[in-house]
Amino acid sequence: MRDPFEPSRRGKFGTRLLEIDAFVNSAVYRLYSGFKNAYTNYSARLERMNYRGFKRGFFELVGDGATLGVVGVIVMLAFAVPAFKATTKEWRDYQQYSVTFLDRYGAEIGQRGIRHDDGVPLSDIPDHLVKAVLATEDRRFYLHFGVDFLGTARAIISNMRAGGVVEGGSTLTQQLAKNVFLSNERTLERKIKEAFLAFWLEANLTKAEILKLYLDRAYMGGGAFGVEAAAQFYFNKSVRDVTLAEAAMMAGLFKAPTRYAPHIDLPAARSRAQEVLTNMVQAGFMTEGQVLLARRRPAEAIDRTEKKAPDYFLDYAFEEVQRLGNNHDFVLTVKTTFDADLQKAADTAVESMLRQYAKARRVKQAAMALSDINGAVHAIVGGRDYGSSQFNRATRALRQPGSSFKLYVYMAALMDGYKPNSLVTDAPICIGNWCPRNYSGGFRGRMPMITALTKSINTIPVRLSQKIGRDHIAELANKMGVETPIRVSRSLALGPAEVTVLDQLSGYLTTASGGKRTRVFAIQEMRNSHGDLIYDHERDAPAREQVIPREKAEQMNEMLVNVVNNGTARRAILPGILAGGKTGTTQAYRDAWFIGFTGNYAAAVWYGNDDFTSTGRVTGGSIPAMTWQQVMVAAHEGQKIKPIPGVGYAPDSNLPTAEEGENDGQTLRAPTLSKGAAQVLEEIAGELSRSRRFNVGRPRTDQVSVIEDDNASATR
Repeated sequence: MRDPFEPSRRGKFGTRLLEIDAFVNSAVYRLYSGFKNAYTNYSARLERMNYRGFKRGFFELVGDGATLGVVGVIVMLAFAVPAFKATTKEWRDYQQYSVTFLDRYGAEIGQRGIRHDDGVPLSDIPDHLVKAVLATEDRRFYLHFGVDFLGTARAIISNMRAGGVVEGGSTLTQQLAKNVFLSNERTLERKIKEAFLAFWLEANLTKAEILKLYLDRAYMGGGAFGVEAAAQFYFNKSVRDVTLAEAAMMAGLFKAPTRYAPHIDLPAARSRAQEVLTNMVQAGFMTEGQVLLARRRPAEAIDRTEKKAPDYFLDYAFEEVQRLGNNHDFVLTVKTTFDADLQKAADTAVESMLRQYAKARRVKQAAMALSDINGAVHAIVGGRDYGSSQFNRATRALRQPGSSFKLYVYMAALMDGYKPNSLVTDAPICIGNWCPRNYSGGFRGRMPMITALTKSINTIPVRLSQKIGRDHIAELANKMGVETPIRVSRSLALGPAEVTVLDQLSGYLTTASGGKRTRVFAIQEMRNSHGDLIYDHERDAPAREQVIPREKAEQMNEMLVNVVNNGTARRAILPGILAGGKTGTTQAYRDAWFIGFTGNYAAAVWYGNDDFTSTGRVTGGSIPAMTWQQVMVAAHEGQKIKPIPGVGYAPDSNLPTAEEGENDGQTLRAPTLSKGAAQVLEEIAGELSRSRRFNVGRPRTDQVSVIEDDNASATR
């Protein structure tokens, strides 16, 4: 029998709910009572501190000010946190290049990047320049800790009296913080960040380090950053040697470098320098007597009328510097491979050809690159006029090479076992619905391979590419120096894959140098601002690989020499100097090429239009070959003629003595015709005989101003 006094399960649950309710009510009541007592006590204290009159206003003002101050500090810290992130980077490293370029002989030829030089220690900077800067920019530099509150108040009062901005309130440290970490935008956020970063700089650097960084980083007009670069630009001397008058003019640039730059407005620069001298006297750094001579004899800035610079070459060299740079040194002096005489010859040849033929032949642009056989680029023509177009057509323009691409096809054939005198067939061939044709329109049957290249037959390289493999040809072109990715297509052998002028120059250099992979280059040495050698081409460049067997390269050289002497490139013949090369003309005469070499130099020449419109039947054997010939004649003046590997010297060239031949590593022998060359001459004689029969009454081709060349018939 159940105990009537024992609670049921439902009763237990109800009791538990009542206990929870009682606990919550008690807790809420105790919390309310606690707040009430605290408020009562607070009110009682306020009653005891209830001031009236002046005291009440003072304490209310202090209280409100403290509240606003706390809020302001929180806001400023919110702005400052992103600014401090910049200090975690390598902020001391100047991340903009300042490069001075020298030619191959050590003469300065130009600059790229900003003008900057931080190599002069603070102890070498004249005392009068430091005083001029401090008197003008921050007289209390050694007394404040980043932000000068007294100076700021003084500047505010001066500006209010003048009704405009006549005096700045930023300290030298704040200006450095802006130059290093921030932009020039005029916003409250930037000023807050600037102040916090100024405190950070003062806490982490000495005053001397801050002053040195400021003098090195400030922009001083004319593209110059820092006092050393400014002294070189405006006075053509080191900052170590500037006079008091020059120092005053330089110190005046910090406020408004563009407005007071002496090469832009010399009277304004001198007027500003007078203000700086007055500041030095007012600050107590010098007496009026000490600055009197500088007032009477103001500084003279050198004439900065721009001289013609090799801008296309400098652009190419600057790209090379950025590629070779170590990401630590940005102020550099670079010795290049540039040769002013060869550049002048290239510029003159291109301009004279365009003046003579541009209108009649509807060709507006040209590009050229010239180097020695080792790949040292001596001259670059990137277009007709750098002022009108800075696009470098020699290094960046991708154009179809036409038949000049056949070098790689015939080299692949030689590598596959063919020889220059191997018989190949000129006959119709179709790949799908594409059937290439020859420039002449007909077919000539069987002929030696050297003749096929000499006459720039189109069907034969297409047939060879079918047999050897187009992928293999593209791979070989890359191995020989074509760095642009090659698009493989059925017409690859006729040059539809776009390349640059430097690509073709590098490819032809490989065979001209006896099969060694030859990378073109413009940089010989790079030194940092301290004079340390950080790059040397002889020491640091990759070793040249023998990518083509020397025997095959010599066979190719023999074939290319025959192209110049007896084929489509006869206008490139050099009196007394053996030369090899190949022409190229693309479909609809959009591109015309000639790439050739001697034992001394190689050059690639291109003519065409930027909009890919057709020229007036300009072929590779005409204007490009003529340009190449004109430049090479000038380049070889006074030069000792070197042999082409596997071919030797021209029969009528000035052969060196036996001793000179030994120095070249060549065994001299009397020039003789090879069996293949003799066979070629016999075929040429036959062709001439047939031409006399079929061309009776027709106009002579040697009277035409443009020699007809091959037509690649390449599809885009």
